Amino acid sequence: MTTIVVCAGGPITELCSLSPYKGRDDVYYIGADRGALYLIEQGITPHAIVGDFDSLSQAEYGRVMEHTNDAQRFKEEKNETDTDLALLKALTYVPTEIILIGVTGGRLDHYEAAVRSIYRLQKENPSITLKIVNNANTLQFLLPGTHVIEADERYRYLSFFAHENPIEGVTLRNVKYETTNEYISLGSTRFTSNEIIGAFGSIFFSHGICLMIRSID
Repeated sequence: MTTIVVCAGGPITELCSLSPYKGRDDVYYIGADRGALYLIEQGITPHAIVGDFDSLSQAEYGRVMEHTNDAQRFKEEKNETDTDLALLKALTYVPTEIILIGVTGGRLDHYEAAVRSIYRLQKENPSITLKIVNNANTLQFLLPGTHVIEADERYRYLSFFAHENPIEGVTLRNVKYETTNEYISLGSTRFTSNEIIGAFGSIFFSHGICLMIRSID
């Protein structure tokens, strides 16, 4: 298993703890613009950094460049966001999981762009798990099929939303509110705030794209 943590430059107060990833030999870190500085400030040397670095002062940029052997600097006028460039870099590591942090809070356009990027890349790379994580939530897209969800006391609440199209054949097991062959329409909030009972829960659905959000109380 190879996990890539991509850190973007959103408000630092939104960052999740990186403690679960530190000390693991199978985790690589990529800093996107100011996100590279965030990693360094937490004692993590980025394996790669990308972006136009317009959010860094000259002194900060010099510090960042001292802490990596793989840096790609792009012009400010470009088609991709710095986060997009970092995600594309993450794919070159052939990962099993990509964790994107530093994209919530602050500018809503940056957050929306990150969600859309994760959605697109998940559809293009179904064998990779892609998540947006902050200090209180995890967000990911699920494709049709069966998904086993491990209980995590950090993220007690479990919610499902239809994304782009309705979700058909929804069956939930080992959760507080179980369902069989249900339907989640666009705009529905009915499947908000469920809870896993035991060590694992599961969701099966036959059609659609599911946005799953796990949250702290």
